[in-house]
Amino acid sequence: MSPNPALRDVISEDLTTACRQDPAARHRLEVALLYSGVHALWAHRLAHRLWQHPLLRLPARLLSQVTRAVTGVEIHPGAVLGRRFFIDHGMGVVIGETAEVGDDVLMFHGSTLGGRSMSKGKRHPTVGDRVVIGAGAKVLGPVTLGDDAQVGANAVVVKDVPARSVVVGVPGKSRRRPSGTAGDLADPALYI
Repeated sequence: MSPNPALRDVISEDLTTACRQDPAARHRLEVALLYSGVHALWAHRLAHRLWQHPLLRLPARLLSQVTRAVTGVEIHPGAVLGRRFFIDHGMGVVIGETAEVGDDVLMFHGSTLGGRSMSKGKRHPTVGDRVVIGAGAKVLGPVTLGDDAQVGANAVVVKDVPARSVVVGVPGKSRRRPSGTAGDLADPALYI
């Protein structure tokens, strides 16, 4: 696909991603009609385009707030989201203004890419490619999650996480994933 794929290609890719990531997804029509995470992502794509034009920032914020009320997912229009991003279940997800999310990222319900300060500038996380963020996880501040990292459910991350690591706990502690592991968050061997 081109750097700015056609809208129908983006929608198709998002539907395919949801069907691939969620074993409960029966077909693309079901995803298109019923998946709040996908709806929030589509609204964000429009809000983000509006956000690029200074005179359209108010409508962009309005759209993001209406989307939050409808889907339970809050994504600031300034956030940069990669391709094939999937928010599973969606409810309670928050993504801040200066967050940057790579490609093929999976985020579960109740997770946050938030800030720790009220200062201007970069204050939200940067997420690499193929990262999994577990349910209820909080990734706070201008930290970086390296490619292929995994954040366990309810972890609180306030420091950088190296690539191919798993981080669990409060505060989160990183551990290298054993090589050759598929990286299933439910595998307790990853946390020893």
